[in-house]
Amino acid sequence: MKWKPISEAELLKTISDAERRMTPQLFRLWEAIKIPPEKWSEADYGSEGGGFWVVAVIGRKAVWFNDIEDGFNCSLYTSPGQLAEYFCDQDALELAVQKVLFMIEAN
Repeated sequence: MKWKPISEAELLKTISDAERRMTPQLFRLWEAIKIPPEKWSEADYGSEGGGFWVVAVIGRKAVWFNDIEDGFNCSLYTSPGQLAEYFCDQDALELAVQKVLFMIEAN
């Protein structure tokens, strides 16, 4: 079976499912950082699917869905629309948001 990028509708369903699993604390953070999903470019692997869906931004970090690996990641970006790092975590959205919370608490 040939890989195909996730559709926005499928992504929104994945996000909705994750929101129901979030703790109240994570959901409040999620509400503060989420953006409407938009495709951002990534130099190494992002061109085949037209980019990756970014779903949240905080500071210089973006939370995005890697539909090649089927999971969420948190990466640096240099300018809006351009991810600076590729990761292949296979995290559920609530785990990616938890990692953002850990980063906030560590600083």
